[in-house]
Amino acid sequence: MAIKKYIADKDNTITNAFDLNLSTRATGSNMGAADILEVFSIYGQNTTSSIELSRALVQFPISDIISDRAAGTVPASGSVRFFLRMFNARHSEQLPKEFTVNVMAVSASWQEGSGLDMESYTDKTKDSVEGSNWINRSQSTAWDKVGGDYHSSSYVAGTSMPNYTFTFNDGAEDLLVDVTMAVEEWIAGEQSNYGFGVFLTSSFEGSSSFAAAADSGSVLHNPDGQTKSFYTKRFFSRSSEFFFKKPSIEARWDSRVRDDRGNFYASSSLATAADNLNNLYFYNYIRGRLVDIPHTETVTVNIYASEDDLPAGALLTSAAASKTSTGTYRVELAVTTTASILHDVWSGSIGGEYKTGSLKIKSFNSASLLADEYTNFVTKITNLKSKYTKNEKARFRVFTRPRNFSPTIYTVASSDIEGEVIPSASYEVLRIVDEHTVINNSTGSSTNHTYLSYDNSGSYFDLDMSLLEPGYMYGIKLAYHSSNDWREQEEVFKFRVEDN
Repeated sequence: MAIKKYIADKDNTITNAFDLNLSTRATGSNMGAADILEVFSIYGQNTTSSIELSRALVQFPISDIISDRAAGTVPASGSVRFFLRMFNARHSEQLPKEFTVNVMAVSASWQEGSGLDMESYTDKTKDSVEGSNWINRSQSTAWDKVGGDYHSSSYVAGTSMPNYTFTFNDGAEDLLVDVTMAVEEWIAGEQSNYGFGVFLTSSFEGSSSFAAAADSGSVLHNPDGQTKSFYTKRFFSRSSEFFFKKPSIEARWDSRVRDDRGNFYASSSLATAADNLNNLYFYNYIRGRLVDIPHTETVTVNIYASEDDLPAGALLTSAAASKTSTGTYRVELAVTTTASILHDVWSGSIGGEYKTGSLKIKSFNSASLLADEYTNFVTKITNLKSKYTKNEKARFRVFTRPRNFSPTIYTVASSDIEGEVIPSASYEVLRIVDEHTVINNSTGSSTNHTYLSYDNSGSYFDLDMSLLEPGYMYGIKLAYHSSNDWREQEEVFKFRVEDN
């Protein structure tokens, strides 16, 4: 599992727009319970130079991320990236194009409120009612600056917060911003978590200039702004009925285990030093669960040639293992040999010998799989169930073989068909009823969060079913990489997610 989603636990739209009478500003209005968040700038509606602005506030449960990191569910800092995701809400109004929004960390606490009216702005936040608005951040406590308080200084770790921007071209895009540095500041407790403000940058908000070079009441001094409108960009809020459209912080990381026990290559002058390296893993299962070796010691792997299914002869190479996760140990090594089978012996400086395994050696000189054959595979998820519960964390085992596979006499006799390991493979998940992609393939990103792991039994990946809305049928599609290109496989593996 390499994706974890944290839905916003508070959001609101604040505005200084005019009421329907075009004479009174709705600076006291609250929209904390609305299912939409709205960002706009309106120029010249009341007078030839009047300015009306709308901004979105959204906050996330960082304490949940902290708990998940402590439990090992989310990796340590440096091994995971966090993305702010907000989803476009289609509407019948005008949609602006080619504009940029700020994504700035809010620097003061604020209340969500329970207002709904985003048209007439009749849900006013008075001093006796909880909620934020354009003037106040909570009940009778005002923002230091109308329109919200944000970290706007240059980022210095531990003393200020990073700020981000996102540019919309056709206007209908979803917002996706890497906010890792900001989230890590919150996790570390260097800054208090008050969420993000999302609003047009000053160069896109309306132009307004005052002799005092300062804000005038509820209107911001912004002489370098636009003399045209950007109306209106809408996002779904956390109270939206649409499961996949709620604003979220999405943690993504590369969780691949690349265990080359079934894909071990002897060193060759045809390959680079990096390509000659192989990963080997040792999984310390005790009573059906992974546990750490109960010694503070150095775990070492020795590689020997084999004779009569036993380690024999001189030591070919040795390497110290490192722990990658609870009960899981890894070495990376290269072996120069002409043998067809080797043995790996794992031992500890205190506990002695722990495990002896075997390695069937492949050669780069006689690789059986041609690059152009990657498009001609038959793929099957061998342990696919027809349905899963929403709280399940499922592991999917993927078996792959060439479509033009011709079994040997031995294979036919033993009925043991050997699959191919695809070093670079990725998955995506779509909702069958409307073919909406709910987990996007990460083949075009650097996070690799949908890449498949592999071991001696083939490829696999883990999927947290809480990422999917119960009551629907979903499909898994796979893509394999070869010849500097990704090729989508034709099979779709379907399953349903239920409440229980």
